[in-house]
Amino acid sequence: MPNAAHSFLFAIALVMLSAAARAVPPDSRDIAVAIHRDGDAIEVDVDLLVKATPEEVWSVLTDYDHMEKFVSNVAMSRIVRRAAEKLEVAQTSRLELAFLELKFNNVREVELVPLQEIRSKVVQGDMKASSFTTHLVAKGNATRITNHGRFITDRWIPPLIGDAVLEAQTRKQFAEFRAEILRRKELGASNTR
Repeated sequence: MPNAAHSFLFAIALVMLSAAARAVPPDSRDIAVAIHRDGDAIEVDVDLLVKATPEEVWSVLTDYDHMEKFVSNVAMSRIVRRAAEKLEVAQTSRLELAFLELKFNNVREVELVPLQEIRSKVVQGDMKASSFTTHLVAKGNATRITNHGRFITDRWIPPLIGDAVLEAQTRKQFAEFRAEILRRKELGASNTR
């Protein structure tokens, strides 16, 4: 019987890896994503270059009230409180693991250093802990985005397969951010002609 159980688990792993591979847009292979485990914590690092100004990048990354329209794993996002350069943002996000969908409802405290840095941490919700820092650096006619985060979820995410799915979903999310940045840039350019 152990062989049947191993075969079943292997088949599930193949389905999940296949789903993760399909979730990665072909034009996002240049987006560097690394997933690391540190005990219960999962660390995420992202690095990408976008051919847009820091202002154009910033306007999309901080558009919390419309994020569900251009990021597919965000089901709901809205600013619930605003004070100077601090926000509270309520979000519902989802993680698809083959035939299983995990939903996370959280309120994040967001600190903004305009055009340079976005720091966020969960203050309420489904995560035991979560903090992310995004940096923007102008590079000629482009902007480098780096993101580092660490989170502990209240649900088990299987190692290896879960990490592959997280990597694919993260790459897809940042590809969607980049697509929206470029879409708005093109829209702005066509409006000034």
